[in-house]
Amino acid sequence: MSLRCLWRSHSGGPYRRTEELQQSTSLQRDPGATPAGQNRRSRLQEERGLWCAPHTQSRPPLFCLDERRPLCPVCEFSLHSGHKVVSVDSAVSEVKEQLRSQQQSLSQRREQASHAHTQCEQIQELAHAQVELCERHIRAEFERLHRFLQQEEESVLRALRQEQSRQAQAIEAQLQQIREELCTMEQNLQTVEDLLQRQSVDFLTQYRHTHKDTQTLLSQHSPQLGPGLLINQAKVLANVAFNAWNKMRALVSYSPVTLDPNTAGRRLHLSEDLRGVRGGETKQQVPENPERFCNYASVLGSEGFSSGSHQWDVEVGDHPYWAIGLAKESVDRKGKRSGTPENGVWCLRFKNGEYCDVNFKLLSLKRRPQRIRVRLDCDEGKVFFFDAGDMSLICSHKHRFTEKMFPYFAVGKSGDAKTKEIKIFASENH
Repeated sequence: MSLRCLWRSHSGGPYRRTEELQQSTSLQRDPGATPAGQNRRSRLQEERGLWCAPHTQSRPPLFCLDERRPLCPVCEFSLHSGHKVVSVDSAVSEVKEQLRSQQQSLSQRREQASHAHTQCEQIQELAHAQVELCERHIRAEFERLHRFLQQEEESVLRALRQEQSRQAQAIEAQLQQIREELCTMEQNLQTVEDLLQRQSVDFLTQYRHTHKDTQTLLSQHSPQLGPGLLINQAKVLANVAFNAWNKMRALVSYSPVTLDPNTAGRRLHLSEDLRGVRGGETKQQVPENPERFCNYASVLGSEGFSSGSHQWDVEVGDHPYWAIGLAKESVDRKGKRSGTPENGVWCLRFKNGEYCDVNFKLLSLKRRPQRIRVRLDCDEGKVFFFDAGDMSLICSHKHRFTEKMFPYFAVGKSGDAKTKEIKIFASENH
């Protein structure tokens, strides 16, 4: 309904012009009236409750949608020229419709906030479990290293005790020779001293035998100190730490790729050392955090590459379904998409006994590789897939990578295969 129609429909009643109406009209007719004065007058009217007692006995019959307030059709009609003025009932209906729309939006936002709150609680719960898992793994790993180092320490100390025993035996043998030498010398000295006490014929008779024995004894070599009488410190201490570290290398291994469990789809199960992944029958109860793949059994490596050359081996054995390769950092992790370069995925696939390249083109291989080598050259923009057994090229792809690239893995159910999970290893010449 237009303002003029509303004016006519409400102008027939017994309206009386009050002092407030006269002030309002005088302000309107005053050429010196300013917008600030009008605003002050509007605020005054709002403070008085927007009721015009002389003209309305009940709720005002008109409502200005532009100013969002009721108005008197007599006192304020001329003040709303060009505004959208409707009946109160129409205003109530329109405003309620707007409120219902806002109510619906608020309910949706509330549901979203409630869902986000639930997700945060799930994430926090999983984070606590991750901390406990990491702590157990760290303690187990270092306990293993501590045991090894303790065994190495005991081994080196045993070597020291053996060296000490050898030295003690050597010095004891040397001392024994010297003691025998001393004893012989003392006996001969005593014989000579006794002979010197004798006189004349008796002296001369005994001298011949004593002189001969003494000459024979003096002609023999005196015992000399031999080598090896001290502890061989160099033998015991040489490269102690290096030797222990070198032996420790047999206990540890380097992996060029560590899987990121925060990206793993719900059907994937990662090994404790984050180097192996297998497909499960049921979904795990994990939160849908932003990093996680929701519709595919996929997982990314924890470290991305934007420059240089990188390679890693993946042991696939006789696993019946897998896809390995690379994905760009911005790959869609929530929607459904094909794993093609157009969607940010470059991978070699094996399913139903067939191999496919990054564009799903069927490949013909002479044999079934047990281990696949993935090589990425970021600077050249190339990705290669080799049979790590004989280093024969399976396929390659060239692309200008414009963002960080992450190792990508997708694994299905293993079925009756001996290989239950695919594992990541460092290349032999890495």
